[in-house]
Parts: sequence; structure tokens; C-alpha cells
Amino acid sequence: MADPVRGRSRRFSPDERRRRRYPRCPEAFCSGCFVLDARRNSPTNLRAQHRRWALTLAPIVLAAVLGLWQLIVTLGDYPTFLLPTPGRVWQRLAQVWRDGTLLMHTLVTLREVLGGLALGLTVAVLLGYALAKSPLLETILSPYLVASQAIPIVALAPLLVIWFGPGSLSKVLVCALTLFFPVLVNTVVGVRSVDVELRELLRSLEATPAQVVRYLELPAALPVLFGGLKVGATLSVIGAVVSEFVSSDRGLGFLVNLARGLFDTPLMFVALFTLMAMALGLYGCVSLIESLVLRWRVPRRQSPL
Repeated sequence: MADPVRGRSRRFSPDERRRRRYPRCPEAFCSGCFVLDARRNSPTNLRAQHRRWALTLAPIVLAAVLGLWQLIVTLGDYPTFLLPTPGRVWQRLAQVWRDGTLLMHTLVTLREVLGGLALGLTVAVLLGYALAKSPLLETILSPYLVASQAIPIVALAPLLVIWFGPGSLSKVLVCALTLFFPVLVNTVVGVRSVDVELRELLRSLEATPAQVVRYLELPAALPVLFGGLKVGATLSVIGAVVSEFVSSDRGLGFLVNLARGLFDTPLMFVALFTLMAMALGLYGCVSLIESLVLRWRVPRRQSPL
């Protein structure tokens, strides 16, 4: 007579019981198994779903805002110089685009913003690295750097115009000063966030200072640095407009001043929307560069099987 216990163990071995409990079935036949749940909830799929939702909802939100704007103007019966309709703003946009006025002023402001970004980013990164590596230098310069942030850029812009003239140089300096402090602070934080054990590891491997910067400090500081650059890119647009308010005969800030003096409210809305589009474009460019440079930080998709 066969042993029932031994036969049962042969029939229901641990591996067999595991396969019966967690069958590795094809995806086409089992949409609810744990394999598909893990894949569906992976970071890559979640980011793709969020991106699709954003692309779907963005036009809907824009249409709702424009409809609400039109409704407010219609119900309130506001004159054009007080609050124009979206259609009137669009007509003014088409007019200044056809005659080249909007493009000319936009290129002037964009050139000032890009110049300020290049200058402010270079000085902030170099000085921030020096402050992060030298506690003595930080003790000497930190009070003056922090105190300088108490001076509004609106009050500093006329002084820079007096010193450097009403040309493009004063506007570039205002833009650079606007983004200087956020990038400086993020650089210091990023460099100091490097793990001490990794520094000791490179020191034990007899790495040169240049190799430490290239393979350790720069990759560690880049995520934080890009965060400061995103903020600085939008603030530089504010700096350009402030400098053009003070003294300028070109640029989007000058166009806003001109529209205000002529009570041309549709033209003012056109200039404001162009500034918003410029800030969004710069933010998107920095985000794109960040995703390309920091691609190594994205975890690779691993199969749950």
C-alpha cells in the first residue's frame, strides 16, 4: 500500500504549491495578476499617465478661463480700455505681429534675459562652489550677500542705469542680479550634500581634485543646481522688465509702459502674455536640459518576474 503522506508530498511539493498560488500566466489572459499590477504602477507608467492627463486637461482649462473672461466682460459691459475681450486681445496680437513690433521687442527682452542668465549663472556657480569649499570665505562674505537681498531690484535698477548707461549692459546686470542669489544658495547646498564616505572613497583611490569635481561633486550638485536655475530663469524675466521700466526705448517692458500711457489695454495684455510665454519657455528649456543631463538618475525599469 502506498504511503498517502509521501504521495501527497510528491503531488503538492512546495514549488508546485507556489506555482498554483501565483500562476505566471500570460498578460493577455490575466489582467488582474500581480505582474500587471506591478507594471501598471511602475514610475515610468505613472509619469506617462500624468503626462497624458496634463495634455488633456490643459486645453480644457484654457478654454474655461477664456470663456469665464468673456462672460465677465459681457455681463459687466466693460469698455475696451478697462477690460478687453479675448477676441480684441487676439486682434491686437495679430496686428502687432504682422507689423513686426511684437517680434522686435520680444527679441530685445529675450537677448537681455539670456545675457543675464549666462552672467548670473557663471558667477553664482563659481562663487557658490568657493563658499561651499571654504568656511572662512563663507564667514566673510555671507553677511554681505544676505544683506544685499534686502535691497529691492526696483531700487537698484536706476543706480545701475546711472553707472552703466541706459544700454543693454545695465539690463543684463539687473537680470543677473535677480537670479544670482537663488543659484548661489542651491550651488552651496548641492556641493555640501555630497556624501562624506564617497569623498573618502575617492581619496583612497588617489583621485585628483579635478576628478573629484567631475565624478562626484558636479553630479551630486546638478539636481539642486537645476532647481535653482528653474527659479532663476523665471526671475530673470522680471529683472528685464524692471530694467526696461526704468530706462528703455525697446523691449516688452517698454511696450507695457507705452500701452499704459496710450490706454491701449489690449496691447498691454499682449505684452503680458508674451512675458508669460517667455518665462514658460525658459522653464521648459531648463527642465528639458535637466532631463537630458540627469537621465542617469532615472531608475531603470526592472521586470518583476
